[in-house]
Amino acid sequence: MFTAIKHILLETFIILVVSTVVVAQSSSSSGTTKKPSKSIRPVVVLSSQSLADVEKKLGTENKTEDLIGGPGMQLRVAVQHEKNKAAGLAEVHDASDDVYYVTDGSATLILGGTLEAPREVEPGEWRGPRIIDGKSFEVTKGSLIVVPRGTPHQRSTVDKDFTMILIKVFAEPRPAPQSK
Repeated sequence: MFTAIKHILLETFIILVVSTVVVAQSSSSSGTTKKPSKSIRPVVVLSSQSLADVEKKLGTENKTEDLIGGPGMQLRVAVQHEKNKAAGLAEVHDASDDVYYVTDGSATLILGGTLEAPREVEPGEWRGPRIIDGKSFEVTKGSLIVVPRGTPHQRSTVDKDFTMILIKVFAEPRPAPQSK
């Protein structure tokens, strides 16, 4: 299972990083003399051993392991595993797109519609008990799902075992955590 994940994750990560850089470069203008941009952070290459370590951490529990992301980044890559988990709160993100690649198992997604009784849990992050008039999708191994910002979404894995790669692309770099 994770051999395929390793290859897919690496290829997907490279494509997303290149896409993010291209979008960032095309949206900035620096006057009349244009030069190529310089990298703002180091390249990330994960070895097969690093990904095998993720497999060990996930085990059979309902867990998410971040591979890439954090303050100052516009990208988060994680591997998420869920087993027999009821649907959590429905959610909407104002400033991030989600990409899911199902690597194993299946889940039920509800996408679109409107969020019932939305409440903002942090700036630009909305939650609600359910989605009204959304469309239900059964996703299985090999499915690729793109959830654009502003789209209500909710997932259930009741009576199912499910693993996916989550790629989150933020409109702006993530801020550093606020100290309390």
